[in-house]
Amino acid sequence: MSQPHTATVFAPASVGNVASGFDLLGHAVEGPGDTVSATRTETAGVVIEAITGLAEDLPLEAERNTAAVAVQALLDSVEPGFGISLRIHKGIPLCSGLGGSAASATAGVVAANALLDAPLAREALYPFALAGESVASGEAHGDNLGSQLLGGLVLATHEHLLRLPVPESLHAVVVHPDFQVATRDAREALREPFDLATVVTQQGHLAELICGCYENDLKRLARGLVDVMVEPRRASLIPGLLKVKVAAMDSGALGSAISGAGPTVVAWFDGTERTAEAAEAMRAAFERAGLAAEAWITPVDARGARLVDELPEDAR
Repeated sequence: MSQPHTATVFAPASVGNVASGFDLLGHAVEGPGDTVSATRTETAGVVIEAITGLAEDLPLEAERNTAAVAVQALLDSVEPGFGISLRIHKGIPLCSGLGGSAASATAGVVAANALLDAPLAREALYPFALAGESVASGEAHGDNLGSQLLGGLVLATHEHLLRLPVPESLHAVVVHPDFQVATRDAREALREPFDLATVVTQQGHLAELICGCYENDLKRLARGLVDVMVEPRRASLIPGLLKVKVAAMDSGALGSAISGAGPTVVAWFDGTERTAEAAEAMRAAFERAGLAAEAWITPVDARGARLVDELPEDAR
């Protein structure tokens, strides 16, 4: 059977770092996402036809765009004998801590893969998506990419992805304020080395989080949802952060943390009984700090990138 001429893929937003899992753990979000349509062309290489949605000022030059670089890396590897044109619709705000640059790379490479005569396994797309993400971040880290590619909670090293088991009851409240954290400021906050005791403590928390997932032990998992390294240094970059986290914990959260570099904040819950209450309390805390905010309630084991029928109506 011949492969399609065009494929369109939605890649969800994602929570990066997941508390103690800096640059290693991410989970998909049932909510906003980026959508990329890929079409075969007779001309070799990758071109971008249009970028619509929340970030229309992103570069149209293929070598500067995360989706295009990811797709080009795939084409360079498999040499399919055709090129690809892309239409990108951004549904994730820029500098939001929701994996927006990664989502475009993920959606692009999954869409392009669907056009191949012999599509690769989803895990095999990781290095190509990583090449795209590095254009935006300046370095290769896959915490957002892994969960967007595979769905759920994923441990992402430089070479491999591992989808972790997630207790069925786990849900997250993800709250995004109308605010941007500059990448340069987030990186500058981490410039000074960390002392060994702090690193060891963080490693222990990450181990607790992963073991809690495998053992379905929510108490152990909660002990792992504490970031003693990165969050304390970046907290001052996000207005109202500490009060937002207090609102989450007062609403029954197992733990809460900055998503990615921020300003989005995520809190995990056992079940959904108090998630609506938590979402409202966390939004209100941001509002008291002068920031409007929106929230999504999502299973931690949310779906990853998937084929869809078409681009959103306002992108066509």
